[in-house]
Amino acid sequence: MSIWSGEITIDMLNTLNSDTLGNHMGIVFTKVGHDFLEAQMPVTDNTRQPFGLLHGGASVALAETIGSVASWCAVNREFFMGVGIEINANHIKSVTEGTVKAVCSPVKIGGKVHVWDIRISDGAGELCCISRFTCMIVPLRRAKQ
Repeated sequence: MSIWSGEITIDMLNTLNSDTLGNHMGIVFTKVGHDFLEAQMPVTDNTRQPFGLLHGGASVALAETIGSVASWCAVNREFFMGVGIEINANHIKSVTEGTVKAVCSPVKIGGKVHVWDIRISDGAGELCCISRFTCMIVPLRRAKQ
């Protein structure tokens, strides 16, 4: 049984990500499972720190992007959205080139708070970052007419 509210497609997620920080960093959603999302990000000059390594902040931005989108997928999108309230990351292994892959799965999906586990691995499948992201579910703000 899927944890998502309604149908979720890769095209829908990548369209949602257009004109955002995630899009600028090259984040692309690649897979939707019944209880996980997957996205990739290239390790380029846009995502490296001055010493040639994948920037820890880029890994955190990847984690928050996929976690926020996961919460959006899990709620009634007509009325609610998720906003990040806490994120942490343990950087385990450096990456200098290629692509990293993030897999986001739920720790807890509550009515008002979602907690996500995000595992980021390098092109060889080796774990390079573990992140936990907490998202508060709030009413969707409508633009004033």
